[in-house]
Amino acid sequence: MEFLTTANMPFTANELQRYLRIDTLPLWCASIDRVLSHQGDRGRIYCSWGEFAIHQEILRDGVRFTLPGCPNALQWTVTADGDKQTGRVVVHCTINQLQTDSDFIESLEQFMSEWQAGLQAWQERMQELADERNTTECTPWYG
Repeated sequence: MEFLTTANMPFTANELQRYLRIDTLPLWCASIDRVLSHQGDRGRIYCSWGEFAIHQEILRDGVRFTLPGCPNALQWTVTADGDKQTGRVVVHCTINQLQTDSDFIESLEQFMSEWQAGLQAWQERMQELADERNTTECTPWYG
């Protein structure tokens, strides 16, 4: 199954890659309660469905997050839709099931709504991130 939403957010792919990291996920999505550990592109989070290992991958137009131990192989991407002037970001989430129970579908829809809300509140998030003063450059995408 797949789920898709868009958010009004004038970020380029490079900005998404810089600010959407494992350690900042709770700032962007309320379904991700806390980061338990992180080191580079690997970590552990506690979210709506419990505790999971998480991996981050830089993509051409954004970032992909995967929960490799999740029984449903949950993954989601956050990508810039064109250049910064469009002001739109796309969130695409998939699981490896063609059908699942309605409660899980509802939780995935909530997850997507919370990503949309978190991204659309980007000005607040940027204020929170400003304290970090992180000027690390993103690694280039490979493909």
